[in-house]
Amino acid sequence: MKLRLLAVLYLMCWSLTAVAQEKYLQAGPMVGYSEMREVKLWVQTKEPAKVKIKYWAKDNPDKVFATSEIKTIAEEAHATHLIADKVEPGKSYSYELYINNKKVKRNYPLEFKTQELWQHRKDAPDFTFAVGSCFYVNDTPYDRPGKPYGNTNFEILTSITQKKPDFMLWIGDNTYLREPDWNTKTGIQYRYTHTRSVPELQPLLGSTHNYAIWDDHDYGPNNSDRSFWEKDLTLDAFKTFWANPNYIFEDAGITGTFHWNDVQFFLMDDRWFKSPNSRTTDKAYLGEAQLNWLIDALHSSSATFKVICVGGQVLNPAEEKENYSNHPQERQKLLDAIAKAKIKGVIFMDGDRHFTELTKLDREGTYPLYDFTISPLTAGVSNPKDEPNTLRVPGTLVREHNFGLVSVSGPATDRAFKVTIYNAKGAEIWQKEIKASELK
Repeated sequence: MKLRLLAVLYLMCWSLTAVAQEKYLQAGPMVGYSEMREVKLWVQTKEPAKVKIKYWAKDNPDKVFATSEIKTIAEEAHATHLIADKVEPGKSYSYELYINNKKVKRNYPLEFKTQELWQHRKDAPDFTFAVGSCFYVNDTPYDRPGKPYGNTNFEILTSITQKKPDFMLWIGDNTYLREPDWNTKTGIQYRYTHTRSVPELQPLLGSTHNYAIWDDHDYGPNNSDRSFWEKDLTLDAFKTFWANPNYIFEDAGITGTFHWNDVQFFLMDDRWFKSPNSRTTDKAYLGEAQLNWLIDALHSSSATFKVICVGGQVLNPAEEKENYSNHPQERQKLLDAIAKAKIKGVIFMDGDRHFTELTKLDREGTYPLYDFTISPLTAGVSNPKDEPNTLRVPGTLVREHNFGLVSVSGPATDRAFKVTIYNAKGAEIWQKEIKASELK
């Protein structure tokens, strides 16, 4: 009886300690990139604190590993990255967060997976990923007067989590800097923290790998370009709050790339090198250095599908807003390079526009190019019904909050890339499947 009572008291104390540690947690933990022998995780505390992650393979729970312990600091918004480097390829892991050496209790699963070593062994495994853009979180003291711009219901985040994607691809405007924010490190960190702390977001962060690019609103002011005076500060914030695997240009934008099985993703920066919209000469969108890197990387890639992720639309021919069509020479250079080199499997994905649509560009003598525009998650919805996108696939225009779920499946001889668009409640709106054999 005494032993049972002691056990109960121990469990009660442990539970109270775990709950008490939650008061130090601001946001996260978030799962970042996944590789075969390494996974990055992210966490943010409310004040300086020591944090670490303990993790174990689900098929061997008795063998527990731990990341290095790191103390969070105010200069980095009390956010930090933790590396799980005792992992093996193709395994699923559970993990726990510890703050000041005490476990933090979460009421949802904390898990991640490593990428599988399939090369030279079998066909690439099937996988799914979610994709979305334009995530606006209302903040009344700093928002414009009148009707709130963002949706006050975050059910779309729960809908994404319930689909259990392998990873989430955030394709720009993942937070919205306001006038009090973008001139100072304090303001920028405040805005990122405010957005990242949405309660409904935490389960998605905790069990789904996350990759991101930015567009104008998480880079700077509306329609901001290479002249933005505090872009070094927003770059620092992006690297602090996201956990991408690499950055191609040192201290110059967020360009990067990653593979997931037989698909390569090209994470492009449409802000750092971009010229002001009013320029008529020396116009740039991706910019010469970044565009040349992309063309080289496409040449080098052996991926079945090559997904180019850009903040703004690429193939929409209408010179609206900040579409790539406003930069015809640079855009044509990219399209000509893809055609001349006969690069297979290219697909574009972008956001920005506050509506969803599929644009299809037929090309003489080769396969058509597809551009999936997926937007918004929670920001205001736009109505482009009079916009002259003559290449829009009929029936694909969506004017409500939505997200995409992409499944890549099938044997190497018949690989398919299927995009399904869902509304905020998780109900299907439309889908499009593209076979690898159609992109040659």
